[in-house]
Amino acid sequence: MTSPTRPQAEPRSAYKVFRPIGTRWMDNDVYGHVNNVVYYSWFDTAVNGYLIETGALDIHDGGVIGLVIETQCNYFSPLSFPDPVLAGIRVAHVGSSSVRYEVGLFSGRDGEAASELTAAKGHFIHVYVDRQTRRPAPLPPRLLTVLETLK
Repeated sequence: MTSPTRPQAEPRSAYKVFRPIGTRWMDNDVYGHVNNVVYYSWFDTAVNGYLIETGALDIHDGGVIGLVIETQCNYFSPLSFPDPVLAGIRVAHVGSSSVRYEVGLFSGRDGEAASELTAAKGHFIHVYVDRQTRRPAPLPPRLLTVLETLK
């Protein structure tokens, strides 16, 4: 039986779009680094912020919304308040009603440009559903256009 390959940090060049994320005092835990649960919030913030900005997602009036059905994260080096964070976004898979987004988090410690290798990387899968029925719905054309730029 072979063992699974250990996840590795990735370079910035592996991601298509970047969004800055500010850390907050409350993000740190008693060990002096950002608590693991915050990373998942950053994934959601980076992807949904980008989709809203590009007009691919209307969180208030759109007929289709994305629900997370799976999420995962690997950690490579700590992030801490007050360091800035840069989130890299890419799309790994597009189905008829689902999308796998992958996000890499990079440290911008000490006012330097964001580091070259991910401090953490992860993914989540959205299944897009009709807002009212919560049944899977085809990806809207505008969303598909934006997703193409993230592949």
